[in-house]
Amino acid sequence: MFRRTCKSLVLLPALFLFAAAACAADTKTAAPEMSLQQAASGSWRSDANKARDVYRHPVETLQFFGIQPGMTVIELSPGGGWYTEILAPYLAAHGQLIEAAPPKAEKFNNKLKSNPAVFGHVAKVIPFAPPEQVNLGPAQSADMVLTFRNTHDWLINSPDTLAAVFKSAYDVLKPGGVLGIEEHRAKPFAEGQATAGALHRISEDYMIAQAIKAGFRLADVSEINANPNDPEDINVHRLPPDLSGPEEEHARMKAIGESDRMTLKFVKP
Repeated sequence: MFRRTCKSLVLLPALFLFAAAACAADTKTAAPEMSLQQAASGSWRSDANKARDVYRHPVETLQFFGIQPGMTVIELSPGGGWYTEILAPYLAAHGQLIEAAPPKAEKFNNKLKSNPAVFGHVAKVIPFAPPEQVNLGPAQSADMVLTFRNTHDWLINSPDTLAAVFKSAYDVLKPGGVLGIEEHRAKPFAEGQATAGALHRISEDYMIAQAIKAGFRLADVSEINANPNDPEDINVHRLPPDLSGPEEEHARMKAIGESDRMTLKFVKP
């Protein structure tokens, strides 16, 4: 009796581990497969966020970068989670979404907690606060690194900070992995750090040069997010949706629309 009981007790931990693993697998496979269009049309996205699709073209942008549902994707500095609302459900069934966010990104963390059905499949949130924290994970562990309208913030800090982020993205990507960049565009050959600080923009030639310097190859360029009405010489926060300038200019800024943006696809050789 004692021997039989002991044998059962020995088996219990193994059974528990097996059950836990099965539950974890069920949790992952329980996520429904979803197209990019379905993810972008989801009821968890607010009407205000959906209204900006006409300027931000999320489905077309992600298709241009070549995203696939089974990829491991790292999103840098997600801000309020505008793109996370689309990436999380799209990658939930077969892929893996890793969010690289500031350690005290309270608004973003609250967003993840607010809807476990949508955001509960985010694989993890890693601390990311350039220039102090730029490590994105084990070498050659990701298929894609995405950054939307925040490279100018790293350049404002210093050109070395932008270079450190590019190096970290290069290191974490597998060979053939993609770095996808969307950024507010400045006039050609505009001064790098000064323009980033004054206008929150970067010139396309400067961006391409810095990525190539980090080891990337420019794979493709898209005008998906271009806006020819944007004069490219004003601070982007004066434009929608922020409209941070004086009220008398708001109508003119709304007529322009959101900023002109470059959309660049780089590949790690």
